[in-house]
Amino acid sequence: MSEIRVLSDEDVARVLDLDSLLNVLDDAFVADHRGAVERPDRPHFPVGTGLDPEQPDAPLGTGLVMPAYVHGANYYATKVVGVFEGNTREGLPTVNATVVLTDAGTGMPVSYLAGTRLTNARTGCIGGLAARELAADPTAVDLGVIGAGTQARWQARAIAAATNVERVRVFSPSDSRYACADDLEDELGVPAEAVSAPREAIREADVLVTATTATEPVFPGEALASGTTVIAVGAYTAGTRELDSGTIERADRVVADVPAEAIETGDFRHTDLDVDDLLALGAVCDGAAGRETMEEIVVAKSVGTAVADAAAAEHLYDLAVGRNAGVTVPL
Repeated sequence: MSEIRVLSDEDVARVLDLDSLLNVLDDAFVADHRGAVERPDRPHFPVGTGLDPEQPDAPLGTGLVMPAYVHGANYYATKVVGVFEGNTREGLPTVNATVVLTDAGTGMPVSYLAGTRLTNARTGCIGGLAARELAADPTAVDLGVIGAGTQARWQARAIAAATNVERVRVFSPSDSRYACADDLEDELGVPAEAVSAPREAIREADVLVTATTATEPVFPGEALASGTTVIAVGAYTAGTRELDSGTIERADRVVADVPAEAIETGDFRHTDLDVDDLLALGAVCDGAAGRETMEEIVVAKSVGTAVADAAAAEHLYDLAVGRNAGVTVPL
């Protein structure tokens, strides 16, 4: 009889450390760049059709499956995701995720991990890696953040773990910007201010994060100063968009965690770029590409990758075993 270790969100929080996770994901992106991973297409499909008697032909949400394996790893991972916008009416999260780890030598399942915090942390760390590798001066970062939700906070945390952040300014059209700034100031120990316009978040920023659910650009590209690194993580479909054409036109180079998927998002639909114009983040981490001068404007686009999920899940699982976190369940 086999056993699996089940890690709750609380268990994941107990073992999660952004400093070590950044290095784990750096290695994973290098492996991706070198072709040492398996990352099949991630299917997504409508679910819940027929369950709502008032709209029997309409789906209630989207199912998403994200598998990946890093060559030489002890386990491969499959993340199962549900995206249900209507959950807000029930007081439930709109995105839920679970990661299944399977032994790469035997095919036996070894762990189920609550995947939402894991996903938030690994997405934050993708931004952290981009800032560490692409900021004009990662030893002194003035951070602007557009967005004040969960991912905006994780981006700020991970960027602070990867670089030396000296100040944070947060813009959101809602009053949530005040709580976000207060929380980040307490967590990061640096001045953090809620500002009333995107331009105020951009002004003097060395690194600018966009982490929103916008369908239209959230700042004017002409407001960017030379040397700015823009880390855009919010748009992940053709219908979502954070960056205007001016930002892309002014960028000296554009980096993406998964170029073939990033190019399909709304951030690039109104540009002349194609997938070959995007540099892979793995190439940057591997030292094969990156910023060339302090004056360049660099855009780093993240859509998320199952390779990061697999590397993060194995890392957290190993830590949990070492600390005897979670519960084991016979199968």
